[in-house]
Amino acid sequence: MFLRTRPTDEEIAAFIAEQEKQPFSYADVGASRTTPPANHIVDHNRVDLGRGAATFARAVAAVRRWVTFEIEAIQLCWPDAPIAAGTTVAILAGVVGAWSLNACRIVYTVDTPNRFGFAYGTLPEHAVCGEERFLVEWDCATDVVSYDILAFSRPSGVLMGLARPLLRREQHRFAAGSKAAMQKAVEL
Repeated sequence: MFLRTRPTDEEIAAFIAEQEKQPFSYADVGASRTTPPANHIVDHNRVDLGRGAATFARAVAAVRRWVTFEIEAIQLCWPDAPIAAGTTVAILAGVVGAWSLNACRIVYTVDTPNRFGFAYGTLPEHAVCGEERFLVEWDCATDVVSYDILAFSRPSGVLMGLARPLLRREQHRFAAGSKAAMQKAVEL
């Protein structure tokens, strides 16, 4: 949803409440667990965060606090939302003098001794259709802790298809900002 002015918290809450009732906007729900569908653009970003159990614990705590969305000109609505399958959130972004409000629902979570994260999928009011996974991994063999983002998407309609260069730029900016936010969150 594109807006000329920043929506109020009440308008955002109403938007999320309406989107909670909607189905996912794509067919391959959960595909970020295995193989993304061939008819989508796939983005895979990864950054090493450090080493050891303490780094992994800080990284998990950061994901639980939605630090992955602490990016300039982006606001997660709301950062107190639980990271649990079925949770619906909205991402508010300021784009070229306008606002974009995009709805997503958590598809699944990952919580093992050396992996933690979640994936969310787009709902009808989103600029793209697809899924994005945010995962912290601790490779016990090398002791390296990494933050991994895997996304598959395509424009949600003809208008968004025409805006593909802008969408791609914003997707790359989001991934770079998310990685930087996680790196900052785990620093000592």
